[in-house]
Amino acid sequence: MYLNIGNGYLVPTSAVIGIFDMDNATWSRRTRQTLEAAEQSGDLINAAEDELPNAFVLCWEQNRQKIYLSMLTAATLRKRAGETVF
Repeated sequence: MYLNIGNGYLVPTSAVIGIFDMDNATWSRRTRQTLEAAEQSGDLINAAEDELPNAFVLCWEQNRQKIYLSMLTAATLRKRAGETVF
């Protein structure tokens, strides 16, 4: 199954490790460092495009960590994922 994270981006639910709220999670220095490292390595995908990202989805795809920014809220993404992720 796939999780629609907005703007036509689909993520396999089997690859999802976690769904995080940007406002709460980015208070942590380690989270900010992880997001910056993913951006530098090309593993940060901005599915929010021109919108302000509200959440990010941490995935493990092809033996690499990928982070998708989404304009949808973490609560909405969790509802869309249903029981398949958590």
